[in-house]
Amino acid sequence: MAAPKIPPGPRGLPLIGSALAAFRDPLGFGVHCARTYGDVVRVRFGTLVFYLLCHPQAIEQVLRQNARHFIKDRGTRMLSAVLGQGLLTSEGEHWRRQRRLAQPAFGFDQIQKYATSMVASTQRLLEEWRPGQTRDLHADMMRLTLEIVAQTLFGAAVADKAERVGRAMEQVTEFFATPIPLFPFLQRLPLPIIQRFRRAVRDIDAVLYETIAERRASGPGGDDLLGRFLSGHETDGDSMTDLQLRDELMTLFLAGHETTAIALSFCFYLLARNPRCRQRLEAELDEVLQGRPPTIDTVPRLRYAEWVVREAMRVYPPVPSIGREAVADCEIMGFAVPKGTQMALMQWVTHRDPRWFDDPEVFRPERWDNDLARRLPRCAYFPFGDGARICIGNYFAMMEAVLVLTTIAQRYQLELAPDFKLELLPSVTLRPKRGVKVVLRERIGAAAQLGPISHQ
Repeated sequence: MAAPKIPPGPRGLPLIGSALAAFRDPLGFGVHCARTYGDVVRVRFGTLVFYLLCHPQAIEQVLRQNARHFIKDRGTRMLSAVLGQGLLTSEGEHWRRQRRLAQPAFGFDQIQKYATSMVASTQRLLEEWRPGQTRDLHADMMRLTLEIVAQTLFGAAVADKAERVGRAMEQVTEFFATPIPLFPFLQRLPLPIIQRFRRAVRDIDAVLYETIAERRASGPGGDDLLGRFLSGHETDGDSMTDLQLRDELMTLFLAGHETTAIALSFCFYLLARNPRCRQRLEAELDEVLQGRPPTIDTVPRLRYAEWVVREAMRVYPPVPSIGREAVADCEIMGFAVPKGTQMALMQWVTHRDPRWFDDPEVFRPERWDNDLARRLPRCAYFPFGDGARICIGNYFAMMEAVLVLTTIAQRYQLELAPDFKLELLPSVTLRPKRGVKVVLRERIGAAAQLGPISHQ
C-alpha cells in the first residue's frame, strides 16, 4: 500500500506562512484554497499547521468515524477564556457528565413546552415595532433570542440586561476575529482590543453570577436546564460549583442565543432580497395559520418556513468553520495527519460546493423539498456539526427559528434600508458586521387577520 501523502497547499510567506491572507479574508481564503488545491489543504500559520477540510467524506471521518483521534482545536480551546469548561470546550468525562445532565432539557418532548414562550417573547418584541420604522434587525434578534434562552433554559428574566450582554458579546466576537487568541504571547500586550475583551467577559460574568445567585436563593428544583444542573448532585452525588454553572450558562448564552439570532437575521435579509420566496412563505402562513399565532402543532405544517431557515444556514452558516486537533497520528482521505495538526472543517466552503448543491450561490428554499437533507452525502450540510458532539440544541434552535420567523412574517414585510449593504464578520460565529438595517412594512390584511398590535 502507498504511504499516506502530505496534502497540497499554499507555500505562504517566511515565518508567518498564510496567516496574513487567512485573517485578512478567512472566507475568501478558504474558498480559494479549496478551488486551487482540492478537498484537503495544508496551510501553515507560523509554527501551526492547519488542514482545511471541504469534502463531506473528510469531515465525516473527523467528526464520526475517527472522532477518538481528535479533540477541540487550539482556537476553540482559547474560547475557554470566555466559556470556561462548558459543553463546547470541555473534554472527556467532565464533558460526558455535563452532556448527560443537559440532554433531558433538549429532548423533543421538553422543547415542545418552550414553544408558547418563544411566540410570546416575539409578540412582545412586535409591540415595540411601528410600520415605517427603520430598525437594526440583528440587534432585535439578539435581544429576543437572549430573552428566549434565559426564560426557557434558565428560568430567569434578563430583558433589562440584554443591551449590556449584547454589547459585551460584540466585543468578544471582535476579539476572536483577530489572530490574538492563537498566539498567547500577544495576549500579554496592553492592546485596547484585549482590554475591551476582558471588560466584556467581566460584564457577562456579573449577569450570570447574579442569575445563579437568584436561582440558588429560590431553592432547588425546576424542569429547565439550570434547575437540572443545580440538582445534578441528586443523581450522581456531585453538585456543581458556581464556576461550573457559570461556564455552562456562558456556553448557552453564546451557542444558544447568538447563533439563532444570526440565522434569523440572515433569513430576513435573504427574504428581503428574494420577494418571490417571501411571497411563498406568506402564502403558507395564510393557509396554515389562518390568522392565528404559530404553535407547536402547526410547526410540522410550516414546511416552507423550515426550508427558509435551512437554506439561510446553508448560504450564511452561523458557524462558518468547526475546529479539531489530532491527538494521534492518523489518516484522512489518504492524507497523513500528524499528531497536533489543527483541522478546520469549513461549512462556508462545503455548503457552497456545486457538487452537492445546484446553483450554490442562489438562495432557493425549494431545494430542500423531496427530503434533500437525507439525499445529500453525510456532512455535505452540517450547520450544527455532527457525531457525538453535534450541537445539543439543534432541535431547540430549529423550532425557535421557525416560530420566530413565522410570527414576524405574519405581521411584517421587512425591506432592506436603502443605504444598507451587508458586511460579514467571520469569527467564532458569522455575524453581519454592521447589523441588518430594515424598514418595517405591515403586511396588507395582517391587521384585519390578527388584530391590531398593542402599542402601550
